[in-house]
Amino acid sequence: MKIAIIVPMAEEAEFYRNHFHAEKKEMFGSTEFEHFSVNGNDVYLGLSGIGKVQAAMNLASLLSNVDIDVIFMTGSAGTLHKDIHQEDLVLPNAFMYYDAHNTAAGDYVEGQIPQQPAQFVLDSPERAAFAEYLKKQNVAFSEGLVVTGDSFVASTKQKNEIKENFPDALACEMEGAAFAQVAHAFNKPLVAMRAISDNGDGSASEDFDVFVKKVGAKAAKLISDYVEKMN
Repeated sequence: MKIAIIVPMAEEAEFYRNHFHAEKKEMFGSTEFEHFSVNGNDVYLGLSGIGKVQAAMNLASLLSNVDIDVIFMTGSAGTLHKDIHQEDLVLPNAFMYYDAHNTAAGDYVEGQIPQQPAQFVLDSPERAAFAEYLKKQNVAFSEGLVVTGDSFVASTKQKNEIKENFPDALACEMEGAAFAQVAHAFNKPLVAMRAISDNGDGSASEDFDVFVKKVGAKAAKLISDYVEKMN
Protein backbone atom coordinates (compact mmCIF):
# COMPACT_ATOMS: atom_id res chain seq x y z
CA MET A 1 0.00 0.00 0.00
CA LYS A 2 0.93 3.62 -0.48
CA ILE A 3 0.09 5.65 2.63
CA ALA A 4 0.24 9.43 3.05
CA ILE A 5 0.63 11.02 6.48
CA ILE A 6 0.22 14.77 6.39
CA VAL A 7 0.50 17.25 9.24
CA PRO A 8 0.39 21.05 9.16
CA MET A 9 3.46 21.88 11.24
CA ALA A 10 7.08 20.73 11.60
CA GLU A 11 6.58 20.45 15.36
CA GLU A 12 4.03 17.71 14.67
CA ALA A 13 6.02 15.91 11.97
CA GLU A 14 9.11 15.44 14.12
CA PHE A 15 7.43 12.78 16.24
CA TYR A 16 6.93 10.47 13.25
CA ARG A 17 10.67 10.44 12.71
CA ASN A 18 11.03 8.73 16.06
CA HIS A 19 9.19 5.77 14.51
CA PHE A 20 10.25 5.87 10.85
CA HIS A 21 13.57 6.51 9.10
CA ALA A 22 13.45 8.19 5.70
CA GLU A 23 14.87 6.45 2.64
CA LYS A 24 14.53 9.47 0.37
CA LYS A 25 12.86 12.84 0.05
CA GLU A 26 10.76 14.19 -2.81
CA MET A 27 9.17 17.57 -3.51
CA PHE A 28 5.45 17.67 -4.24
CA GLY A 29 3.88 21.09 -4.45
CA SER A 30 5.69 23.41 -2.09
CA THR A 31 6.57 20.76 0.48
CA GLU A 32 9.11 17.99 0.85
CA PHE A 33 7.72 14.53 1.48
CA GLU A 34 9.87 11.99 3.26
CA HIS A 35 9.50 8.49 1.85
CA PHE A 36 9.64 5.53 4.23
CA SER A 37 9.25 1.79 3.81
CA VAL A 38 7.21 0.39 6.71
CA ASN A 39 6.14 -3.27 6.87
CA GLY A 40 6.21 -3.49 3.09
CA ASN A 41 4.18 -0.30 2.67
CA ASP A 42 5.33 2.98 1.14
CA VAL A 43 4.72 5.85 3.55
CA TYR A 44 4.91 9.48 2.48
CA LEU A 45 5.23 11.97 5.34
CA GLY A 46 4.83 15.64 4.51
CA LEU A 47 3.93 19.03 5.88
CA SER A 48 0.79 20.54 4.42
CA GLY A 49 1.60 23.98 5.72
CA ILE A 50 -0.98 25.99 7.58
CA GLY A 51 -4.32 27.00 6.06
CA LYS A 52 -6.66 25.77 3.37
CA VAL A 53 -4.70 26.72 0.27
CA GLN A 54 -1.44 25.18 1.48
CA ALA A 55 -3.26 22.02 2.52
CA ALA A 56 -5.12 21.63 -0.78
CA MET A 57 -2.12 22.48 -2.96
CA ASN A 58 0.29 20.06 -1.33
CA LEU A 59 -2.12 17.14 -1.02
CA ALA A 60 -3.29 17.60 -4.63
CA SER A 61 0.33 17.69 -5.81
CA LEU A 62 1.08 14.43 -4.02
CA LEU A 63 -2.05 12.69 -5.31
CA SER A 64 -1.33 13.86 -8.87
CA ASN A 65 2.02 12.12 -8.78
CA VAL A 66 1.58 9.13 -6.48
CA ASP A 67 -1.32 6.66 -6.45
CA ILE A 68 -1.92 6.93 -2.71
CA ASP A 69 -4.24 4.29 -1.21
CA VAL A 70 -5.12 6.05 2.04
CA ILE A 71 -4.45 9.47 3.53
CA PHE A 72 -3.91 10.04 7.25
CA MET A 73 -4.29 13.64 8.35
CA THR A 74 -3.41 14.59 11.86
CA GLY A 75 -2.67 17.70 13.88
CA SER A 76 -4.24 19.93 16.48
CA ALA A 77 -7.59 21.69 16.84
CA GLY A 78 -9.48 23.98 19.17
CA THR A 79 -12.50 22.62 20.96
CA LEU A 80 -16.01 23.93 20.29
CA HIS A 81 -17.81 21.52 22.62
CA LYS A 82 -18.18 21.77 26.37
CA ASP A 83 -17.40 18.07 26.86
CA ILE A 84 -14.23 18.04 24.75
CA HIS A 85 -11.08 19.29 26.42
CA GLN A 86 -7.37 19.75 25.93
CA GLU A 87 -5.55 16.56 24.91
CA ASP A 88 -8.79 14.81 23.90
CA LEU A 89 -8.86 13.11 20.48
CA VAL A 90 -11.45 13.81 17.80
CA LEU A 91 -11.99 11.52 14.82
CA PRO A 92 -13.99 13.66 12.37
CA ASN A 93 -16.73 11.96 10.39
CA ALA A 94 -17.44 15.12 8.36
CA PHE A 95 -15.84 18.47 7.54
CA MET A 96 -17.34 21.83 6.62
CA TYR A 97 -15.93 25.32 6.09
CA TYR A 98 -16.96 27.67 8.87
CA ASP A 99 -15.91 30.66 6.75
CA ALA A 100 -17.98 29.71 3.67
CA HIS A 101 -21.17 31.79 3.55
CA ASN A 102 -22.93 31.04 0.26
CA THR A 103 -26.60 30.66 1.13
CA ALA A 104 -27.43 33.76 -0.96
CA ALA A 105 -25.76 32.22 -4.04
CA GLY A 106 -28.25 29.40 -4.45
CA ASP A 107 -29.60 26.33 -2.71
CA TYR A 108 -26.62 26.00 -0.38
CA VAL A 109 -26.27 25.54 3.36
CA GLU A 110 -23.96 27.45 5.65
CA GLY A 111 -20.44 26.11 5.27
CA GLN A 112 -20.94 24.77 1.74
CA ILE A 113 -18.81 25.68 -1.25
CA PRO A 114 -20.95 26.16 -4.39
CA GLN A 115 -21.11 23.02 -6.55
CA GLN A 116 -19.53 20.97 -3.77
CA PRO A 117 -21.20 18.63 -1.25
CA ALA A 118 -22.90 20.20 1.75
CA GLN A 119 -20.46 18.26 3.91
CA PHE A 120 -17.39 16.24 3.11
CA VAL A 121 -18.35 13.00 4.83
CA LEU A 122 -15.63 10.55 5.90
CA ASP A 123 -17.18 7.08 5.84
CA SER A 124 -14.60 4.84 4.18
CA PRO A 125 -13.73 1.29 5.30
CA GLU A 126 -10.23 2.60 6.03
CA ARG A 127 -11.58 5.13 8.50
CA ALA A 128 -13.83 2.51 10.11
CA ALA A 129 -10.84 0.16 10.53
CA PHE A 130 -8.79 2.87 12.21
CA ALA A 131 -11.65 3.74 14.56
CA GLU A 132 -11.97 0.08 15.49
CA TYR A 133 -8.23 -0.08 16.14
CA LEU A 134 -8.47 2.86 18.55
CA LYS A 135 -11.33 1.18 20.39
CA LYS A 136 -9.36 -2.06 20.73
CA GLN A 137 -6.48 -0.05 22.17
CA ASN A 138 -8.89 1.51 24.68
CA VAL A 139 -8.18 4.94 23.26
CA ALA A 140 -10.96 7.40 24.01
CA PHE A 141 -12.08 9.64 21.15
CA SER A 142 -15.09 11.60 19.97
CA GLU A 143 -16.63 11.44 16.49
CA GLY A 144 -18.47 14.22 14.74
CA LEU A 145 -18.30 17.33 12.60
CA VAL A 146 -15.14 19.43 12.53
CA VAL A 147 -15.10 22.83 10.83
CA THR A 148 -12.28 24.54 8.97
CA GLY A 149 -11.33 28.14 8.30
CA ASP A 150 -8.31 30.31 7.61
CA SER A 151 -8.25 31.93 11.05
CA PHE A 152 -6.70 30.75 14.28
CA VAL A 153 -9.70 30.96 16.61
CA ALA A 154 -8.45 32.71 19.71
CA SER A 155 -11.41 34.58 21.18
CA THR A 156 -14.70 33.69 22.78
CA LYS A 157 -16.44 35.95 20.23
CA GLN A 158 -15.03 33.97 17.29
CA LYS A 159 -15.85 30.69 18.96
CA ASN A 160 -19.45 31.68 19.69
CA GLU A 161 -20.00 32.86 16.10
CA ILE A 162 -18.88 29.49 14.77
CA LYS A 163 -21.00 27.59 17.29
CA GLU A 164 -24.05 29.64 16.29
CA ASN A 165 -23.70 28.52 12.66
CA PHE A 166 -22.48 24.99 13.45
CA PRO A 167 -23.99 23.94 16.78
CA ASP A 168 -23.00 20.29 16.22
CA ALA A 169 -19.33 21.01 15.52
CA LEU A 170 -16.88 19.44 17.95
CA ALA A 171 -13.76 21.38 16.99
CA CYS A 172 -12.28 23.93 14.61
CA GLU A 173 -9.00 23.97 12.74
CA MET A 174 -7.40 25.31 9.55
CA GLU A 175 -6.88 22.49 7.03
CA GLY A 176 -9.28 19.55 7.37
CA ALA A 177 -12.09 20.53 5.00
CA ALA A 178 -9.54 21.39 2.31
CA PHE A 179 -7.95 17.95 2.71
CA ALA A 180 -11.40 16.37 2.57
CA GLN A 181 -12.36 18.31 -0.56
CA VAL A 182 -9.18 17.21 -2.37
CA ALA A 183 -9.59 13.61 -1.20
CA HIS A 184 -13.19 13.69 -2.46
CA ALA A 185 -12.07 15.01 -5.86
CA PHE A 186 -9.43 12.28 -6.20
CA ASN A 187 -11.73 9.60 -4.76
CA LYS A 188 -9.24 8.69 -2.03
CA PRO A 189 -10.09 7.66 1.55
CA LEU A 190 -9.17 10.20 4.22
CA VAL A 191 -8.65 9.25 7.86
CA ALA A 192 -8.48 12.38 9.98
CA MET A 193 -7.58 12.71 13.64
CA ARG A 194 -7.30 15.94 15.58
CA ALA A 195 -5.95 16.28 19.09
CA ILE A 196 -7.31 19.19 21.08
CA SER A 197 -4.54 21.65 21.86
CA ASP A 198 -6.52 24.65 23.08
CA ASN A 199 -9.91 25.94 24.12
CA GLY A 200 -10.43 28.02 20.99
CA ASP A 201 -11.00 31.12 23.10
CA GLY A 202 -9.00 33.87 24.78
CA SER A 203 -6.60 31.35 26.33
CA ALA A 204 -5.60 29.83 22.98
CA SER A 205 -2.47 31.91 22.40
CA GLU A 206 -1.11 30.91 25.80
CA ASP A 207 -2.08 27.24 25.46
CA PHE A 208 -1.08 26.51 21.91
CA ASP A 209 2.72 26.38 22.14
CA VAL A 210 2.52 24.34 25.32
CA PHE A 211 0.08 21.72 24.13
CA VAL A 212 0.72 21.35 20.38
CA LYS A 213 3.83 19.23 20.85
CA LYS A 214 2.23 17.11 23.53
CA VAL A 215 -0.87 16.30 21.53
CA GLY A 216 1.19 15.96 18.35
CA ALA A 217 3.25 13.24 19.98
CA LYS A 218 0.10 11.45 21.13
CA ALA A 219 -1.41 11.43 17.64
CA ALA A 220 1.86 10.43 15.99
CA LYS A 221 2.32 7.40 18.22
CA LEU A 222 -1.19 6.11 17.52
CA ILE A 223 -0.95 6.53 13.76
CA SER A 224 2.62 5.23 13.58
CA ASP A 225 1.75 2.11 15.57
CA TYR A 226 -1.27 1.52 13.33
CA VAL A 227 0.67 1.98 10.09
CA GLU A 228 3.34 -0.43 11.29
CA LYS A 229 0.63 -3.13 11.57
CA MET A 230 -0.99 -2.44 8.17
CA ASN A 231 -0.52 -4.91 5.35
